[in-house]
Amino acid sequence: MKILIVGAGAIGGYFGGRLLEKGEDVTFLVRQKRQQQLRENGLVVESIHGDMHFPKPKTILTGENVEAYDVVLVSTKSYHLDSAIESIQPYVGDETMVLPLLNGISHLDMLTEAFGAEKVIGGLCFIETTLAQDGEIVQTSPIHDLVFGVRNGEKTERILQLEEAFSGTKASFRLSEKIEQEMWHKYLFITSMSGITSLFRSPIGPIREQEHGWKTIERLVHEAAAIMEKIGAPLASGAAENTLAKIKEIGHGMKSSLQRDMEKSLLTEGDHLFGYLLENTEQSGLAAPILSAIYANVKIFESGLGTGKNPR
Repeated sequence: MKILIVGAGAIGGYFGGRLLEKGEDVTFLVRQKRQQQLRENGLVVESIHGDMHFPKPKTILTGENVEAYDVVLVSTKSYHLDSAIESIQPYVGDETMVLPLLNGISHLDMLTEAFGAEKVIGGLCFIETTLAQDGEIVQTSPIHDLVFGVRNGEKTERILQLEEAFSGTKASFRLSEKIEQEMWHKYLFITSMSGITSLFRSPIGPIREQEHGWKTIERLVHEAAAIMEKIGAPLASGAAENTLAKIKEIGHGMKSSLQRDMEKSLLTEGDHLFGYLLENTEQSGLAAPILSAIYANVKIFESGLGTGKNPR
């Protein structure tokens, strides 16, 4: 299959590299600066699962070599999704599958509006990976999973072809018949984890250990789960309890990516994660005081970007 990956950053570059390693036909849609970096240094990945170096990966800039791809993998930040949609428009044909790996759920509506429901499949990933300033991708977690599937659970001919293309790599690619449920479960976890660590400006360990910190975590998880259930999310029975169990298990020093973005004085995905749920809270009449405080914290932080008023 012809695979187009939007960007060659920490996530797209890693999973694209594993597919290249297997021998799949992968092209990266990148900006000019990243293209020059890849031409000079190649695609370089340092990973606990095996390092990779591809001297000359295929790259294109927006508008170059226009043709339809079998699958377009999108792993941008939510606030870059509008520009990503515009960039990939020329490469989405009648049979193209668009596979998003963004956190949250609201991006599905945007992609469906742009390309149609039949083209947009579900996806998520679990991985710890960063892009260094020199362009090298550093992947550090034992988990490096990508989950995908047709949103209604069907095993179509196209999705089985994609499963075949994704099989046999050193990363874990898994076809799910309940991808929307899995996406909502991850959304619940990410909202809770990123919300609580950004609110307290702390790794998860010290928050868990403080009595009122843990009570706040519990309230947040149940608030978010209640909103999701109210708007019809297909959460499994016990989803909130399972999320709390995961939060108890993760490493003491674990931070969320949103928290790290704040530490670097970058934009966050607060609107995409927290704002979306709060919009639905207003419509449903549910109270969400913890989630409201988290969202206010993020928006106050973002209002200070560029002013020098945000403490590191």
